[in-house]
Amino acid sequence: MSNRSEGDDVSHLLSELARGNRDVETTLIPLVYDELRRIARAMMRGEGHRQALQTTALVHEAYLRLTAGRTVAWEGRTHFFAVSAKVMRRVLVDQARARNSEKRGGGMVITVDTLPLGDPRVVDAEQLLALDAALERLAALDERQSQIVEMRFFAGMTVEETAHALAISPRTVKREWQMARAWLYGELTPE
Repeated sequence: MSNRSEGDDVSHLLSELARGNRDVETTLIPLVYDELRRIARAMMRGEGHRQALQTTALVHEAYLRLTAGRTVAWEGRTHFFAVSAKVMRRVLVDQARARNSEKRGGGMVITVDTLPLGDPRVVDAEQLLALDAALERLAALDERQSQIVEMRFFAGMTVEETAHALAISPRTVKREWQMARAWLYGELTPE
């Protein structure tokens, strides 16, 4: 029996996967699956029957994109989940774009409890695309603030998890989270 924690096991398995050892996936998947589903549920909260993409499908699509044909130098468990959140965001944005091109409005609805605009609210496909575009603009101005928003908002990571993933202090995360939220508020609020 190993003395390593589950987080250490995940980090070790990710390291092996990065070296090209695909055999570790059978051990890795059960260790990360529940957390990936939690992230997906946070992104899709309140969907119900209106969402075309189910939580499980989002997790599977994200995992396929994460591991398809390329090796990533994972820096550990937290890095894996931060990148997973980014990939899930891309999947949802891609779906929103496709649905908008099919029919204006698309009908995709995502409930987000921590939207930088304040109170919990429903975000439709157009709003998701606007948020994505605003995050891209924020990344051009301040990449770290964009990453903090992605980790806190989309992945539901705590201040401490975000600080660990970015190798900064929790105090810095809190300060930059507030600045990023204020900036996004200005970008997303109609005049």
